[in-house]
Amino acid sequence: QLKLVNPSQYRFEHLVTQMKWRLQEGRGEAVYQIGVEDNGLLVGLSDEEMRASLKTLRRMAEKVGADITVLREREVDYDSDVPRKITEVLVRKVPDNQQFLDLRVAVLGNVDSGKSTLLGVLTQGELDNGRGRARLNLFRHLHEIQSGRTSSISFEILGFNSKGEVVNYSDSRTAEEICESSSKMITFIDLAGHHKYLKTTIFGLTSYCPDFAMLVVSANTGIAGTTREHLGLAMALKVPFFIVISKVDLCSKATVERTVKQLERILKQPGCNKLPLLVNSDDDAVTAAQQFAQSPNITPIFTLSSVSGENLDLLKVFLNILPPLTNSKEQEELMQQLTEFQVDEIYTVPEVGTVVGGTLSSGICREGENLVVGPTDDGKFLRLKVCSIQRNRSACRVLRAGQAATLALGPFDRSLLRKGMVMVSPEMNPTICSVFEAEIVLLFHATTFRKGFQVTVHVGNVRQTAIVEKIHGKDKLRTGEKAVVRFRFIKHPEYLKIGAKLLFREGVTKGIGHVTDLQAITTKENGLEESLGPGQLSF
Repeated sequence: QLKLVNPSQYRFEHLVTQMKWRLQEGRGEAVYQIGVEDNGLLVGLSDEEMRASLKTLRRMAEKVGADITVLREREVDYDSDVPRKITEVLVRKVPDNQQFLDLRVAVLGNVDSGKSTLLGVLTQGELDNGRGRARLNLFRHLHEIQSGRTSSISFEILGFNSKGEVVNYSDSRTAEEICESSSKMITFIDLAGHHKYLKTTIFGLTSYCPDFAMLVVSANTGIAGTTREHLGLAMALKVPFFIVISKVDLCSKATVERTVKQLERILKQPGCNKLPLLVNSDDDAVTAAQQFAQSPNITPIFTLSSVSGENLDLLKVFLNILPPLTNSKEQEELMQQLTEFQVDEIYTVPEVGTVVGGTLSSGICREGENLVVGPTDDGKFLRLKVCSIQRNRSACRVLRAGQAATLALGPFDRSLLRKGMVMVSPEMNPTICSVFEAEIVLLFHATTFRKGFQVTVHVGNVRQTAIVEKIHGKDKLRTGEKAVVRFRFIKHPEYLKIGAKLLFREGVTKGIGHVTDLQAITTKENGLEESLGPGQLSF
């Protein structure tokens, strides 16, 4: 917008309608640049005009129930004696119907690079003592506390209210209070850095569908161990990532610069083709957040310390402005499809019964809804009822596409469930298969990859060993070659979709690709019709 000085009533209404539409498109967020012509010419406004324009913007925001925060001001050189400025303003709507913006950020990096500590500092609001105090609240197992190494996937939440202030556990808030007072939530998925737990890390990246990934690199060790592998995983799954160089309080400026240069060199390689952007000021952080979402090639790099707190605010500014990847239209299209929920975790909770955690990939799920879950080992789907839903540890009535939650299933037998199942609406008629074809690229392999080879295949939340049955048009594959390969699952059939991204590994062998064809199992092949017990559902 150029200027919004004393608009007429009609123009004001028009501006308010425009703001409503923009907020809806950006799922509750919009950035206004004041003092910029529609064609992008930086004209700038005098102080008085700027004050009047911001006042009008505040009135508009009040009318739609939103808050505004000034992100940054810049002076422009324009032919005039009066200094002129342009201002960028973030308008954020307090969400109605509890639909806060939820972004999922996966945290990657080598073992001992400071991932859990950084999350502890961000979500607890206290700096670390250099001995790992900040990360203690994130660990889920005793052996993790003893060794200081994450081996399981844990979730941490960080909220921002509509004014852009951080809402975390610092004022002894509970998770429910954080959810209530935030209009934007960032869920961090803390993954394991150690090579031993690579399968857990891959599972976290494929099944929890993160929007972004944060690669943490320690300033004193640089790129070591699993860093390259994690970088490769994020790129293979096309997850946009940004980089945090931690522990800058431990080493000299020259060492930090060396690590930055090392990273820049890797990012500019032909395989990566990324444009590194080093963030040194608030201004850079605002630019980085806006550019990062528009073009996936830009990779912001932050240098910070979890002990001294240096540059920690820049990361918070960046996370606060980071816009969601999908707009509201794409989400609505997903919501109109039939319900499909991916089961990632299974628990038994006293007095609640069986609880499953996962992501709703399409449709809408309500409390009390009847769904079917499967496939079981013999390819059946079983009926069940959703008793209650919790999202970010607070109760929620309706779950929409793309959101992660836990569903309580009441007295349903836990032994019938496993990770990798799906819960779908009964009318969906899901396709399950044991044999599928995928177009793959072999990223790395010690010898040749041929028929009869066994690999662990990851597709979304599915993780199972499969045998290579046939390589079309070739006898064997070498590193870097492409082919269409037929796989067969060893144990039980799985629910797959055509076009789903696929990762496979076996020792040092790694490959990526996507599913191109499924050999669906029909009911007659399974012989399910005779074996139908009461309360079971056959397709």
